[in-house]
Amino acid sequence: MKLKNIILLGTAVMALSACDDLFEPALENNLELSEMYSDPQFARGLIDNAFLVLPYDGSSVSDVATDDAVSNDNSNNYKKMATGNWTSEMNPINQWETRYHAIQYCNLFLENIEQVKWDYTSEALNQMHLDLYRGQAYALRAIHLFYLLRAHCGMVGDQLMGVPIHLTSEDQNSDFNQPRATFKDCIDRIMTDFDEAMKYLPAKFGDVSADAVPAKYKAMGATDAEYNRAFGKLQRGKIDGNIISAIKAQVAIFAASPAYASGNAMTYAQAAKYAADYLMLRGGMSAMDPSGWKWFNDKDYIKNYKFTDPDREEIVWRGNVGDSHSMEQDCYPPMADGNGRINPTQNLVDAFPAANGYPITDAASGYDAANPYENRDPRLRAYILVNGDAIGAVGKAINSQADSPTLDGLNHENGKSTTTGYYLRKLMRDDVNLTPGSVTDQRHFGARIRTTELFLDYAEAANEAQGPTANVGGANFSAYDVMKALRYRVHNGEDWADPYLESIKNDQAKMRELIRNERRLELCFENHRFWDLRRYKAPLTETAKGMSITTNAVTSAVEYKKIDVESRIYQDYMIYGPIPYSEMLKWSNLEQNDGWSSK
Repeated sequence: MKLKNIILLGTAVMALSACDDLFEPALENNLELSEMYSDPQFARGLIDNAFLVLPYDGSSVSDVATDDAVSNDNSNNYKKMATGNWTSEMNPINQWETRYHAIQYCNLFLENIEQVKWDYTSEALNQMHLDLYRGQAYALRAIHLFYLLRAHCGMVGDQLMGVPIHLTSEDQNSDFNQPRATFKDCIDRIMTDFDEAMKYLPAKFGDVSADAVPAKYKAMGATDAEYNRAFGKLQRGKIDGNIISAIKAQVAIFAASPAYASGNAMTYAQAAKYAADYLMLRGGMSAMDPSGWKWFNDKDYIKNYKFTDPDREEIVWRGNVGDSHSMEQDCYPPMADGNGRINPTQNLVDAFPAANGYPITDAASGYDAANPYENRDPRLRAYILVNGDAIGAVGKAINSQADSPTLDGLNHENGKSTTTGYYLRKLMRDDVNLTPGSVTDQRHFGARIRTTELFLDYAEAANEAQGPTANVGGANFSAYDVMKALRYRVHNGEDWADPYLESIKNDQAKMRELIRNERRLELCFENHRFWDLRRYKAPLTETAKGMSITTNAVTSAVEYKKIDVESRIYQDYMIYGPIPYSEMLKWSNLEQNDGWSSK
């Protein structure tokens, strides 16, 4: 990439835009790099490019490569991955090119930021904008390196290796044939960049009064109006100190997990402290949003939300907010005029406990196989559309039975009807109308990071470090406390006890199983399961199952039969992804992860 011809990454990159509502105007594509010194809008365009390709997807994509879902679209690359076609050439999780492009922009920006005149009217305002964007650049470089590492780290012989670390920009004279850094070196660099970013950014963006302007800027003569221009509510949506603290906890639990523990980059005790640090910033257990488990369909909140508003407790870092019907078009059942693309599995349905909190495999659950959706955890039917439920503004009830007279029936229409007996409800607005000629959009609210995830990170790390009931890392609560609150909030307002949790509160192995299951439920269809299974070193080959429902012609009784739907074909080494084949062809110093061929 030539320094004197900084260009946008093109339409492919723009299609990946994750936060385009934050930036205007767009960066011109024909300016010399030196133009940034006198044109702060052009300078900001460099860092905008790193924002535009942030690796957050507001729709469920990777879940169909796990035991939680299948796709009825045979061209889906995650489906191909899960069914035996994952190679270093056909790799839907490849992050190599996009992340390194973003890191290049961050490096260019950091190398030139001191020469940029951010504001001609005020020395203090110039410094505040310098700090704001320098902090963003360090944080963005860390985020992109983390997602690059997650997709491409792996074992080479007996050592866990990371990816090449680029701390300076590259041009035509650079040596591109760089070896991989160790996993630990990559984690250390990520955390170092986050720590550097936090030197320049406030804990939270928001307007302040004159007496609350930080001393550093007050000494330069900054007014509250100037501070609010640089760090006030108009910056909400960018990366602040609290967001960085949350992502550090994500990085820590990743690095401490069984698949990566040999890298000696992080312990569970350290991971618990990172999560505790964030949660205590938010008030500890009081940060748990009582309705956080159904944040995606809080219509009144979403309708009235303004970009400059503080986010609700459940949202650590929001994604895009906008009117659309694309997710509903993809995932509504065909009788509601959708394509039914993502079909939850029976495996996931069975993971939801009974209403009393017991797993349905426990006799104490009261589970009735003849009425499998009754007396169940409320999240089941909030996240998954089961036979007889309705969705869409028209409110049509689905009939997903194998003998259904409608297109919603099991395997009734290739490419639209369910292959498992279930349709997706989570993440979608249930008041979108897709009727041809009467299509209506609704506002959607994306969440890149949820507070629930941080509670689950803490619970996992604390339980592994010191057991279910220990307060770890400066927190005044335990893994048991988190599980109790997460499960209770689903039944808020009811006189609900949790005898199952009480029965396992001193059993670390049982608590581990419960924490992992609660994570599976709470974060389902938010692109976590694919990565969680791998970091756990859990079995990847559990067959995706469904439910065939029929009505007995003689007795009129509804009968339920579990069926195999789709095999999961993974090899053990596939807990790690490959280095792209194209890169292996170009650079002799790159080593491929064990198990993956050069193709």
